[in-house]
Amino acid sequence: MIEANRQFVTPFTSNLFLGGLKPYERLVYGYDNLIGRGVRPVFATVTAIERTAREVRLADGTRVPYDRLILSPGIDFRWGDVPGYSEEAAERMPHAWRGGDQLLLLKRQLDALEDGALIVVVAPPNPYRCPPAPYERASMMAHGLKARGVKDARIVILDAKDHFAMQPLFEDGWARHYPGTIEWQDPGMHGGIKAVDPRAMTVTTDLETHKAALVNVIPPQMAGRLGRDAGLTDESGWCPVDAGTMKSLIDPNIHVIGDAAIGGDFPKSGFAANNEAKNTAMVVRHELVGARLLPVRFTNHCWSSIAPDDAIKNGARYEPRDGKIVMLDPYTSQRDESAELREKQAKEAVGWYRGMTTDIFG
Repeated sequence: MIEANRQFVTPFTSNLFLGGLKPYERLVYGYDNLIGRGVRPVFATVTAIERTAREVRLADGTRVPYDRLILSPGIDFRWGDVPGYSEEAAERMPHAWRGGDQLLLLKRQLDALEDGALIVVVAPPNPYRCPPAPYERASMMAHGLKARGVKDARIVILDAKDHFAMQPLFEDGWARHYPGTIEWQDPGMHGGIKAVDPRAMTVTTDLETHKAALVNVIPPQMAGRLGRDAGLTDESGWCPVDAGTMKSLIDPNIHVIGDAAIGGDFPKSGFAANNEAKNTAMVVRHELVGARLLPVRFTNHCWSSIAPDDAIKNGARYEPRDGKIVMLDPYTSQRDESAELREKQAKEAVGWYRGMTTDIFG
């Protein structure tokens, strides 16, 4: 297992850190527990994937041959799609979409806000990592401000979409827990983002210019650099795969898993990536050593916290059909759920995170 970083900061549940419900250190994991379980971590930066030679080249010049490559390149940002936004601008208007320093910066900015502060969240177009996450983030920002006693703060979400995941549930929760605090605007309302100015801390739309105390820009996304540089992306900017095997449609000796892959209805989430990894491992074992091959099935469940004891969820099962991942039996929380059920779902989310991180990191 070749990994550039010795520690991984989980994007999933990182919004709870912003809301003051989870310490940062509980988002951070290392790989030591994998040693001795058949996994040999190599901490190095991959500089190239040489598909013809079936080799991975590392920064120190080492070449690692492969029979099959399982690639998880993650995401990168389309910086130029938000006028005025850049990697430099992110030091004042953080995206905080990949954990680490950006997440800590956003938390510091949030904790420094005073009465009457305006927060602007720029939400991206589909597809992107974790569809409900920008709206859970706004919820946790509002909770953090409320818990500190900050008065008359406002959060304006400027969205690139005309609707978002579990929208009625979020809007109902905002009205109940944070009345008058969170305002969502679709493109028909704001007319599009015309410019962001990190020096002036302004976001200009076709409707108005917002002078904000905090701006969280979540840019449009695409497959991470390794997938793009290896020529594994199509015109969408993502890596197309066969749903039954997660094999790249461009190179069948490479399986692409996680947020970088596209193959149908499956969302870009931690739960989904874990499913993809397990199915891919089964396929590779079958094809290389003749291990048993079971029917490929996927599931995804997503919990989103609106308040400490108020979590909503959605999910579905999926299966491959004609090379695409097709959604079956979707479900979502209902607006009239009891407080007891919402509290139970919040506890479910905690249990899922514990199980997922144990599964991944040992």
